[in-house]
Amino acid sequence: MTPPLNRRHFFAGTATAVAAASVSRVALAALPEAVQQTSPDTAAPWTPPGVTGAGRPYNPVVTLNGWTLPWRMANGVKEFHLVAEPVVREMAPGFLVNMWGYNGQSPGPTIEVVEGDRVRLFVTNRLPEHTTMHWHGQRLPAGMDGVGGLTQPQIPPGKTFVYEFVARRPGSFMYHPHADEMTQMAMGMMGMWVTHPKAKHPLIDDVGRDYCFLLNAFDVEPGSMTPQVNTMLEHNIWAWNSRVFPGISPLVARLGERVRVRIGNLTMTNHPIHIHGIEFEVTGTDGGPVPKTARWPEVTTDVAVGQMRQIEFIADEPGDWAMHCHKSHHTMGAMGHGVPTMIGVDHRGLVGKLQKASPDYMVMGERGMADMGEMQMELPANTFPMMTGTGPYGAIEMGGMFSTLKVRADQKAGDYSDPGWYTMPPGTQAREVPTPVASPAKPAASVAPNQPAPSATVRKPQGSGGHPH
Repeated sequence: MTPPLNRRHFFAGTATAVAAASVSRVALAALPEAVQQTSPDTAAPWTPPGVTGAGRPYNPVVTLNGWTLPWRMANGVKEFHLVAEPVVREMAPGFLVNMWGYNGQSPGPTIEVVEGDRVRLFVTNRLPEHTTMHWHGQRLPAGMDGVGGLTQPQIPPGKTFVYEFVARRPGSFMYHPHADEMTQMAMGMMGMWVTHPKAKHPLIDDVGRDYCFLLNAFDVEPGSMTPQVNTMLEHNIWAWNSRVFPGISPLVARLGERVRVRIGNLTMTNHPIHIHGIEFEVTGTDGGPVPKTARWPEVTTDVAVGQMRQIEFIADEPGDWAMHCHKSHHTMGAMGHGVPTMIGVDHRGLVGKLQKASPDYMVMGERGMADMGEMQMELPANTFPMMTGTGPYGAIEMGGMFSTLKVRADQKAGDYSDPGWYTMPPGTQAREVPTPVASPAKPAASVAPNQPAPSATVRKPQGSGGHPH
């Protein structure tokens, strides 16, 4: 869990500009605190000091590798302060990326309210260019929708706009700019919004755990720190809440708990999210709860661009279960797209000759790419490996959009700490059997039958000029 939040105060005599509708001079007398968070850890759920008359006590969400933005009450209105600004995000230990985000992080903090709450959101722009704020999926006045040039003027650098509306329906939503979107969203400007029901809802069950995170993607060239914003599809860093495995926290649950996971997609492609070991139902979208007659059991759900998917399951199988995007390249690190497939290509007799011209040449992919998970190769500074992460039995050979669901019988209610690796009960783990098995396929060779094959020397690259994989 994260350390206490850092607080920065932004007091100005009045807010500099107002989006669409006016608010009282009293409300504009001083902005609420702009709370900052820079830790990449998953923050504990934020339990507010009570709810408004429109709401009821609720089970707060836990944002995977993120946090919930605190609010203050002002004459019955919940007031929030978001600051759009450049940030540095640690996407995995030792891998830092320059991004744009909110309140010290990308994505920004989750906004959490109750159906019927009147909310007032101050947005301060500390970017080098103008911005706006769109409240994705919300029912609100058109002038609060946040589309620059259409529903409001752009928020200039150094200025503050305020948005005010009623959270009219419960569900899972997002926020992001509608200004220079290609740059600002590619740089990480986005966040989650959760509205809890104000009373017992026939389509919204109580849950023991309520997680949320955004799917996002970046193109960060090896050795660099700033994403390429002109990239449309050839991204190389696939992330959950701007974190990549093994930097993504596990989702933990007590055996038998009902768990909800809210997933939003603001990448440039769809993501089939798959969980091992359990079945789940899609219980909601950004359009609202799904009628129970329209639900069916799944183990994978496709989250398309601009969509929210809310899934729920009973954590009734103990163990460490993989949870990941099922597009295979999305569970890899900074792989290059120009690497030819060399499976089955016989390198015998070529390595020495090639190394005379290119001393850093190495055999790569002759038997597949699994060896890459075990190899300790020198990479350019601040380059995330293609495969990384280890488990109790060796390299997991995953990266990117991958985490684990850890279900334990002794995990206390409300405890989100990592319980460590699961100990397999005797007789429940796949094991080697002491019988001969078929030899792996050998590459075709242009040598005479029964002629012994010469061995190939593999040389790992030295220095930062080696292969970025």
